[in-house]
Amino acid sequence: MKSIVFDAGPVISLTTNNLLWVLERLKREFDGEFYIPPAVKYELIERPLSSKKFKFEALQVMSNVKKDTLKIIDTPQIKLLAEELLQLANHTFKIKGNWLTIVHYAEMEVLATAIIMNTSATVIDERTTKLLIEAPQELVKVFEGMFGSRVYIDQKNFDKVKNWVKNIKVIRSVELLMVAFEKGILNDYIIDGKEPKKTLVDSLLWGVKLHGCAISRREIEELVRLEAP
Repeated sequence: MKSIVFDAGPVISLTTNNLLWVLERLKREFDGEFYIPPAVKYELIERPLSSKKFKFEALQVMSNVKKDTLKIIDTPQIKLLAEELLQLANHTFKIKGNWLTIVHYAEMEVLATAIIMNTSATVIDERTTKLLIEAPQELVKVFEGMFGSRVYIDQKNFDKVKNWVKNIKVIRSVELLMVAFEKGILNDYIIDGKEPKKTLVDSLLWGVKLHGCAISRREIEELVRLEAP
């Protein structure tokens, strides 16, 4: 069966933009499973439930888990591979003799799930993890610009990471919302006024960008032009 695995960031972004309900409609259209691994469940539910600020967001995610819109997937193989990926990724780039911690365990559980389950796509909004999958060499430029120092690469670990993630297809909350827009799922938000479709697309894209999705201003402008000409 087709499947998609979600990192915590995109789910949080949809929730804080009052768009988590879209997942149920998208899953119906996709006709497959939407998964989150245990570490992502912890970030989305257990941890925020212990706070005052994010408790209601956690309840919304719990509702989607209860309805099986988001299914928890937990296997020993995923945990073992996640640990391996975590060690490899965080021992690949070094600055001034110190390894750079570039990823966290929950993100690696997402990638491990994608690899083991051979998922159709992986939903990730975070730029570093996305680049690690799609263009790991670009991370050198990012880190050198960030820290102002030359980055050393452990080529052996670098090649191992590349080999593990080479077949992962990454999408962002941006792509999810554009699919929802194209399928008319968000038509209730097209209101009277000047260029209502452009207003909707622009608001969707800026909404997820401001909640952590890696999308540039230029890309937003281009998507608005393409989706709402």
